Amino acid sequence: MSRPPLNPENPSPDASSDGTGSPDEQEQLTPSGPARPRALTVIALIVAVEATGLLIAACWYGYQLVTGAPVLSFWGAVFTLGLLLAFSVWLYAVGHFLFRGYRWTRAAALVAQLIVLTIGFPTLTGGLVWAGLAMVVPALTAIVLLFDKRVITYASRTGGSSPAL
Repeated sequence: MSRPPLNPENPSPDASSDGTGSPDEQEQLTPSGPARPRALTVIALIVAVEATGLLIAACWYGYQLVTGAPVLSFWGAVFTLGLLLAFSVWLYAVGHFLFRGYRWTRAAALVAQLIVLTIGFPTLTGGLVWAGLAMVVPALTAIVLLFDKRVITYASRTGGSSPAL
């Protein structure tokens, strides 16, 4: 539900005269809309760090492929490298547009965190505790923050229509 813009000359009747009120009553506004919540910045950073981790893994995988590490299928390994690079680019885009407040990025970030959890829990229970915690804790943090009311409110923009040609 959208709210009408605040006009300083016409204060609302339920607002106090000194301009103070609860954070729900008096929302911080910027010229373009509500202020970006800190939780959204944290989620965008988590997604960007995960994208960087995938990019590093892709670089390491490509280096191993070039130096002649044995593989069962060379083209299968090239396909895996392409997937790592594509997912890294996708996560960078999700983090960028989530930071800008686009609606579609909430679902994309949630799916990415669920994928990280499906890798992190077996890693954690398989004996690699620190690596598992490094995956599970940020993913759970991002999932919880994705359902914060302020994040949902801020990240509700739809893409503007751009002129055709």
